[in-house]
Amino acid sequence: MPPSPADRLASERELWRKGLRHVAGADEAGCGPLAGPVVAAAVMLPCHWLEAGVCSELRELNDSKQLSEARREEFFALLTTHPQVRHAIALVDVETIDRINIRQAAWRGMAQALDRLDPRPEHVLIDGLKIKWLAYPQTALTGGDARSYSIAAASVLAKVTRDRLMLEYDRQYPGYGFAEHKGYGTAKHYDAIRRLGPCPIHRRSFAPFRPTATEQDLFAAPARP
Repeated sequence: MPPSPADRLASERELWRKGLRHVAGADEAGCGPLAGPVVAAAVMLPCHWLEAGVCSELRELNDSKQLSEARREEFFALLTTHPQVRHAIALVDVETIDRINIRQAAWRGMAQALDRLDPRPEHVLIDGLKIKWLAYPQTALTGGDARSYSIAAASVLAKVTRDRLMLEYDRQYPGYGFAEHKGYGTAKHYDAIRRLGPCPIHRRSFAPFRPTATEQDLFAAPARP
């Protein structure tokens, strides 16, 4: 059973009760796809929600993967226009992903988003693994995007931003189906790569562009009739 709305503010409340006023949640979108940037976001909710609770418009906010596209867009608009919610978004491009690897790129994006918050956070809630080199005190929450409103908000901002970027890339690089699969390795995407080859936003450090022994058949020449 997913946490109740009250429980999804529990991590923030614990920190606010300790006197920390600026608590941020951070998350990313786009680690798995074969193409496109990774996008990270950071969100700080107002500390007076310690007593008041989350505002009614955001009570159904949850992990972006649990929301429909329409609901994600609604929450994106609410979060980015709410006068008391602080947010920042950062993109890490394909060239950097290929150079430093996707995990480090995602963490770099989260750090950049956190650095852009004003005021800077005093503590950060992160989905997944702890970032050892992060310059902020942090708490890593497994499944945090479904356990923390702050992380859920960051996941929505990152997901919506990345999906919008992939729609633009679909116009720039037609034929790959980016508007449909957002760069993930679907059968249609693999077929387009076979037919068209990689485009500038494909991650050359990812299979099938640097295939392992079990993936050699992706670009294998078709058998002759």
